[in-house]
Amino acid sequence: MLLEKERTELEEANQMLDEQKERTDALILNILPNDIAERLKTGETVIADSYDAVSVLFADIVGFTTLSARVTPEELVQTLDMIFRLLDSIAERYGVEKIKTIGDCYMAVTGAPTPTEDHALRLAQFALEAQLLIRALTIQDGSPIHMRIGIHTGKVVAGIIGKRKAAYDLWGDAVNTASRMESHGEAGRIHVSADFAHALQAFAHPDVQSFTLVPRGDIAIKGKGNMKTYFLESATSLSE
Repeated sequence: MLLEKERTELEEANQMLDEQKERTDALILNILPNDIAERLKTGETVIADSYDAVSVLFADIVGFTTLSARVTPEELVQTLDMIFRLLDSIAERYGVEKIKTIGDCYMAVTGAPTPTEDHALRLAQFALEAQLLIRALTIQDGSPIHMRIGIHTGKVVAGIIGKRKAAYDLWGDAVNTASRMESHGEAGRIHVSADFAHALQAFAHPDVQSFTLVPRGDIAIKGKGNMKTYFLESATSLSE
């Protein structure tokens, strides 16, 4: 009788451990990219990778400071949550890796941590759909929401930093340039570098006929000098 009781208690304890492991794994996957989480689980302690070609995106809510001053804290958080949940769902559809949110700014990448040849295409599709759906949103007082998006293609270093609240992040000039594309862009538009435009045009895809890239000419970019940039306007599908 005692042996059976001990066996039952052991089975219950093992079940609790399994459930705890599942919750822990789910939490890790919610914080870190799947590939990175798997590498940590196999025992890697230092994760630092270099990527020759990725596309990096920054998306920022226009007029956020003004918005935060005229709505309640609850409305502000609900608005941000609505926008970021929408972006997360689009990112999942196109295989875009969300890196982090910084205040009202959303940062994402394609081509890392899993390298992909079509990184520019994936991010272009993400950005176009994001702008389309964001235009249909309003805050609780009926005011429209506008987002400014910037994208650049280049080299980055990526890895895990920190012991507590560890985070997967990107570093390099490509990150800084993508941020500059966003800050020098316009409300409701997707501002891209010439490097991203070339990467997008060079990738042939059977489902996509063309993207409309509107030349903006040479503009002065803070910390970068004059750069040739474009506005990504639309894509035409062969199925249409």
